[in-house]
Amino acid sequence: MRTTSSVLLAAGGTAALMALGLGPAAAHVHVTPDTTAAGESALLVFDLSHGCEGSPTTSLTFTLPDELVDATPTAHPGWEIKKVTEELAEPRTLPNGSQVSSRTSQIVYTAKEPLADGVRDTITLGVTLPEAENTTLAFPVLQSCEKGATDWSQIPAAGQDGHELESPAPAVTVTEADDDDHDDHDGGNSSGSGHGTAPEAATVQDRDDDDDAGEVAGYVGLGAGVLGLAAGVTALLRTRGRSRA
Repeated sequence: MRTTSSVLLAAGGTAALMALGLGPAAAHVHVTPDTTAAGESALLVFDLSHGCEGSPTTSLTFTLPDELVDATPTAHPGWEIKKVTEELAEPRTLPNGSQVSSRTSQIVYTAKEPLADGVRDTITLGVTLPEAENTTLAFPVLQSCEKGATDWSQIPAAGQDGHELESPAPAVTVTEADDDDHDDHDGGNSSGSGHGTAPEAATVQDRDDDDDAGEVAGYVGLGAGVLGLAAGVTALLRTRGRSRA
């Protein structure tokens, strides 16, 4: 009986450790842009499907990188939206030649009803990407919950993989400008609604897909491990039963 109990405890402990190992990888806030081309208008879709250690989410505070002066939040029926502005130390000249003395520093989405843990939702922000190519824009997100909070604000060091961080900030890397789209803008399209198709946009999406695939593979592995342990326990019990007979 002692041997059997030890095996069962080992099986339970192994399964628990495997589940804990999967937790951090599945709990990131991801961002998917529809374009990453320099100077373009982009829609950034942030998605999450988890609370703070199981506690429902009550608000999401998005901090804009210094390179941006504004962002347009997309209306969401389940959330109230507020912009937070700050005064600039010095006026900033925009690409169109106009000057601004303040910028939107944060956008706060407050849930009308707390978002339950395990329920997926998306938030979309419209931004104009800077002209500087190869610029990485980090968007720290403070996730406040009924109990506790998670600050998704860690920035990877040079050469470090962001997936190694416990609470990485969602980020977008600006890529080469789309010349064809800029030609259209020069032809009189001043609305800023055109979106280029950049290879990096697909790369970011592929990276998110890889994350999802990794999470699925992890859970499949967990299930296989648990089934294997259960089979071992069953075999042990049968062996003990035959020896007693």
